[in-house]
Amino acid sequence: MNLENKISQDLKTAMKAKDQAALRSLRAVKAAILLIKTDGTGKVIDEDVEIKLLQKLVKQRQDSLDIYTEQGREDLASIEKEEIEILRKYLPSQLSDEDLSSAIQEIITQLGADSMRDMGKVMGMANGKLAGKAEGKRIASVVKSLLSGQ
Repeated sequence: MNLENKISQDLKTAMKAKDQAALRSLRAVKAAILLIKTDGTGKVIDEDVEIKLLQKLVKQRQDSLDIYTEQGREDLASIEKEEIEILRKYLPSQLSDEDLSSAIQEIITQLGADSMRDMGKVMGMANGKLAGKAEGKRIASVVKSLLSGQ
């Protein structure tokens, strides 16, 4: 079942349960999918596009959460936290730190990278291979630590 169908079903369930946080989150996903479908590019919405879409929505909410927390607006921060938790249910499970390090070490070995000059190559391959399984910030920090430690 693709993301759009799953969201539609979960949206109906949230409406029946009168779950406002789920309704807000799921409507945002549905709107984002609709924007992709109608942007005129004719891009097919496959699993990679769905993951990137969900990651983008989570990142937007995380950025808002950071701002609200910094400004002491716990009322708005709690709303963002709720939406982040709901959206993360639709993303693949995140890699642990150990698994992420070993996956990136494997990529570094495969590319023959040996210094920070190779960070771009490693990041490109890692982002493609680990899409949806780890956030870009986590990937970048592990790549930096592994390349600088060699």
